Amino acid sequence: MVVMLIIILLFSLLFTAGAGMFERARKVQAKNDLTQIVTAVSAYYTEYGKYPVTVTDNTKDAYFGSGTTPTGCLSYTGNDKLLNVLRNFTGGSDSANVILLNPRQIVFISPRSAQIGTLPRGGISQTAGSVGQYMDPWGSQYSVAIDTTYDNQIGTANPYSDTDGSAGAGPLQQGVIAYSLAKNGAVGGGTKLNASFVDELGTAGKFKGSSDILSWQ
Repeated sequence: MVVMLIIILLFSLLFTAGAGMFERARKVQAKNDLTQIVTAVSAYYTEYGKYPVTVTDNTKDAYFGSGTTPTGCLSYTGNDKLLNVLRNFTGGSDSANVILLNPRQIVFISPRSAQIGTLPRGGISQTAGSVGQYMDPWGSQYSVAIDTTYDNQIGTANPYSDTDGSAGAGPLQQGVIAYSLAKNGAVGGGTKLNASFVDELGTAGKFKGSSDILSWQ
């Protein structure tokens, strides 16, 4: 009985340590991906003197991703519309827009393919319903906001409402930001978005205590 208890205890410790290691690896991957997205958009700006967006409302900044659109931004639907331009991918339904925005056919970013499954993770999705979207390691598409009003700030407020400033001041004085919704699939901590994700610490809409990854942190 004592031996069995020791074995169970050791297995529990190993499982906990392994889970923590995998979670840290996901966070590192997400941070690297976000850095590459921001770098690619900035490189596009350097090359073309504008951002890779066909602007439909020049009074609001552009947002690509799921969930709540940041205040002062306009949703341009999934991030595949942005990534297709940055990848110079002309195999989608928006090929004409890609050619229009990237006439020099420059590849600014080359993400890997996502893991195949009902919830694609960690790369460009090939799964129906999310084809072409750049997914984080937990199965949400990366959120990207771009200063298409060219006033050197994103929207009119930080996407995270922390009063302690843990997510940074708002509005953010940057040309492009990107973030991952992480474990619960929603901005900030708290309850999971749906059964594909898990609950986490923290409060909905707030960065502090959540597992979210921010490019500007």
